[in-house]
Amino acid sequence: MARVITPDEAAALIPDGAVVTVSASSGLGCPDRVLRAIGERFEGVGSPRGLTTIHPIAAGDMYGIKGIDHLAKLGLLARVIAGSFPSGPSSLPMPAIWRLITDNAIPAYNVPSGILFDMTREAAAKRPGVLTKVGLGTFVDPELQGCAMNHAAAAEPVVRRTEFDGDTWLYFPAIVPDVTIIRGTTADDRGNISWEHEGAYLGALDQALAARNNGGIVIAQVKRLADAGAQKPMAVHVPGVLVDYVVVEPDQWQTTQTPFDPAICGETVRPQDDFEVPAFGPEKVIARRVAMELGHGMAVNIGFGIAANVPRILVEEGSHGAVTWVLEQGAVGGIPLLGFEFGCAANAEAIIPSPHQFTYLQGGGFDASLLSFLQIDREGNVNVSKLVARPQVTAGAKLSITSGGVRIEAEGRARKLVEEVEHVTISGRRARELGQDVLYVTERCVLRLGENGPEVVEIAPGTDLERDVLAQSGFPLGIADDVKPMPARLFRPEPMGLALQARAA
Repeated sequence: MARVITPDEAAALIPDGAVVTVSASSGLGCPDRVLRAIGERFEGVGSPRGLTTIHPIAAGDMYGIKGIDHLAKLGLLARVIAGSFPSGPSSLPMPAIWRLITDNAIPAYNVPSGILFDMTREAAAKRPGVLTKVGLGTFVDPELQGCAMNHAAAAEPVVRRTEFDGDTWLYFPAIVPDVTIIRGTTADDRGNISWEHEGAYLGALDQALAARNNGGIVIAQVKRLADAGAQKPMAVHVPGVLVDYVVVEPDQWQTTQTPFDPAICGETVRPQDDFEVPAFGPEKVIARRVAMELGHGMAVNIGFGIAANVPRILVEEGSHGAVTWVLEQGAVGGIPLLGFEFGCAANAEAIIPSPHQFTYLQGGGFDASLLSFLQIDREGNVNVSKLVARPQVTAGAKLSITSGGVRIEAEGRARKLVEEVEHVTISGRRARELGQDVLYVTERCVLRLGENGPEVVEIAPGTDLERDVLAQSGFPLGIADDVKPMPARLFRPEPMGLALQARAA
């Protein structure tokens, strides 16, 4: 039976040198009160020290006030492994975790979220680790950075290439946690945890199993307590047999900047006209052109950034529901939310645990993925993981969108089309090997991955191909034999009359 304790008592349970896995996605599902107590205990008594922390999706928010920044202290944190790290505009102070990473004060690794969940499952089942092809040819591959985010990490590899059954794989050894820290909504006096006010289950069950099956402890932060039997069994996601301690935090927020939105957890349904559509400008042009690639009945994964605007385009065009959106945090259907609420969806049709969502994505069961790029190079490689910029041809370009198309007023200083990307997040070579159709959409042109790299297939009205595209690329771009103009309706403020194509068989 789980025991209810204070945050300070929870922090005192963490031994020096422990491996601690945390269930959170930025502010979504973050057991922030417990993490804060750990940081405060270290400041007060110098313990716990030398922790390795594992964050399968995201390690904190861009403000540096939630999540891992409570732990980002020299001496407390010895190593961090995460699916992503907090980032934001340069106008915000650098989160403390990034200062440790850039100063090489601790080894830091960026491991694909789905693989981290797989490693957790392997640890829970006491199997050796994960064989996968996810990440081959990218910064995940040991032939490039091997997931290392700084030089300190290079000396302690977390992945290696291996041959198995006549093929090349990436092998990630399982990492056994000593402590798992999760968050739910309600705990009964037997430690059963339900998620009724949460925006996602994330990987809490798998992480709890990994600690429990290896003699570790599980700490659950919740919003409230209930009597035994008050919860419906189908609502309990983590049973009490896996939970050792419960910390009650009545003021926990649903996600970053959102105390509680009942549409996120399915208590209510928000009307469609309650969702703002993107303001007219370059980002809307890009999102509109991407929307033209979608078809009825498609299941589409979307990432953070401009890509997250595409569902709002379908709302504005009267096509909401024609495409089912799937988010890595677990939401299926509904309308994905923007900004600090990204990772949640309002009016979702279902919310499944993140590890299962990643199994779906890794296996290619969906139809398309929409990502916001930071850099593209001559091989068609894409960087979406290491650089802060916007998906224009040159970062910081001043331009205007008119009914006539695009007018470039001043180019930015940093090129987005570069000879070699800083981080290979998507491998152009691997995409060609797998026969993937890769389209790169900007406000002034559309590129497609060809046999020899990206080539121009569409050009915006008002844009000069030589001056505004080819001359702004850091490598020679290919040019399709039949370059077409981008549709003029993309560049007008009124709805464009989108007619989704039929889903390809």
